Amino acid sequence: MFRVAAFVALVSLSALAATSAASAEVTVFAAASLKEAMDEQAKRFGSVAGSKVIVAYGGSNALARQIEAGAPADVFVSADEDWMDYLDQRHLLVAGSRSNLLSNELVLIAPAGSRQTLRIERPFDLAAALGDNKLAMANPDSVPAGKYGRSALESLGVWKSVEKRVVRTDNVRAALALVARGEAAFGIVYRTDALAEKSVRIQDTFPGTTHAPIVYPAALVAPGRSTAAKALLDFLRSGAARVIWEKYGFVPL
Repeated sequence: MFRVAAFVALVSLSALAATSAASAEVTVFAAASLKEAMDEQAKRFGSVAGSKVIVAYGGSNALARQIEAGAPADVFVSADEDWMDYLDQRHLLVAGSRSNLLSNELVLIAPAGSRQTLRIERPFDLAAALGDNKLAMANPDSVPAGKYGRSALESLGVWKSVEKRVVRTDNVRAALALVARGEAAFGIVYRTDALAEKSVRIQDTFPGTTHAPIVYPAALVAPGRSTAAKALLDFLRSGAARVIWEKYGFVPL
């Protein structure tokens, strides 16, 4: 079924290339955790549709506020529903264009060379495992990965014991980098982030019951500036794109 869908998607993109201006550009604002996968999706779409895709990455909160301030985004892919809701409530999305695109998992990581072994189970003594070291995570007050992370730690009853040891970063990739460089003993990131970085290893996966479902919604940003934006969004939902999402560890919805 996916092969048929992929073929249909590519035929549709070829038709777009034949009927649209080759210079059409699409600007995507995407959650930082999508970096490798979205880069490949953009390259694939651009090669077939003849459109240039420009992708800006960052924390979903920062990107949403930039869109609110008038930044020229055509497509927004958030790492949670809250920041998509934020734009929707301000009538900054194209009506009917929003849908849930992907899912992910939350994991605990350590530097690849670390001898620490920590399982996420009760009792979960993260504070003792940290000692005087740091826990890296995206800002739990605003960034989706951080919000999911704090929720998980609260559910496990350990947030208060480690809160003062948390290094809060602007996005999940910055937290990943701290662990990769050995500047933090542990970190909380998405599974796809850990898979993209050879200098870290996954300690364990947080049970889905400890946090809200991790959902990446995608939508067109209003007013529409690019004739190719809808075609790109359709492509990201297609069978051809599904293969790429799965390659990087995401679960298409």
